[in-house]
Amino acid sequence: MPSIIDVRHVHKAFGGLKVINDCSIQVEKGSITGLIGPNGAGKSTLFNIMAGALPLDSGQVLLDGEDITNRPANELFHKGLLRTFQIAHEFSHMTALENLMMVPPRQAGENLFDAWLKPGLVRREEAAVRRRALEVVDFIGLHHVRNELAGNLSGGQKKLLELGRTMMTDARVVLLDEIAAGVNRTLLGDLVSNIERLNREMGYTFLVIEHDMEMIARLCDPVIVLAQGSVMVEGSIEEIQNNPQVIEAYFGSNAA
Repeated sequence: MPSIIDVRHVHKAFGGLKVINDCSIQVEKGSITGLIGPNGAGKSTLFNIMAGALPLDSGQVLLDGEDITNRPANELFHKGLLRTFQIAHEFSHMTALENLMMVPPRQAGENLFDAWLKPGLVRREEAAVRRRALEVVDFIGLHHVRNELAGNLSGGQKKLLELGRTMMTDARVVLLDEIAAGVNRTLLGDLVSNIERLNREMGYTFLVIEHDMEMIARLCDPVIVLAQGSVMVEGSIEEIQNNPQVIEAYFGSNAA
C-alpha cells in the first residue's frame, strides 16, 4: 500500500534540547498505525508538527505526496488531516449534537451576506448538517445524550464525541492522541469498535499515540517505537513486545 503520511528526516529542538532528531516515519493509506514510546520520546511533539501546530526546524512532511511542511492546522483540516487530543476539546455550553454541527467548514449561515439574503439556502444547509450529525451520534452510540450539554458528558463520552467530530468532515487521516486516557473500559471498547469501523467501512487512516498496550495490540499494525526523538524499531505488536531494545527503553537494562 502507498503511504499517505511521509515524515522525512524531521528535526525539532526547543532551545538547546533536541526533541525530534532525524525522525522518519511512513503511514500506509488505510492502516491503523501505532506510535508508542516512553515518556519524553517526542511522540506528542511529532504529532504537533504533523498537525501544523508546531513548525519543524528541518525535514519534510508529505500528505499523499503533497508537501505540507509547516502548513497551518486550519489548512490541513481542509485537506483531511485531523487530530484529537488527550484532553477532549468540546464546546461545553453547547449540546453534543450542536458540537457536531459546528464542524463542517464554510457553512452558509456563517456568512452575514447569505444569512440576510439567502435564508432558504441557510435553512437547507443547516437541515443537511443536522441530518448528518444525527447519523454520527447514532454511529458513535451517543444518541441518548445528543441534547445534553457536552460539558456534562463523561470523559469517555467526550472522547467518543471528539471521534464523531472527525466524521463531520472529509477526514482522510486522523491523529489520535491517547484517546484511551481517562476512559472506562466499557466506553473504551466502544471507542475501539468505532475506530475499527471507520477504518474498515469508511477507509479512514489512523495514527495512534497510546500507552494502553491492549488497545495498541487490538488495533494497530504496524507499531512504531519512538525513543529520544528517533524511530527505534517498527513491526508487529508481537515483534515490538519481544524486542530487547524496546524492553530496555521502557523498563531499563535490568529488565532487558
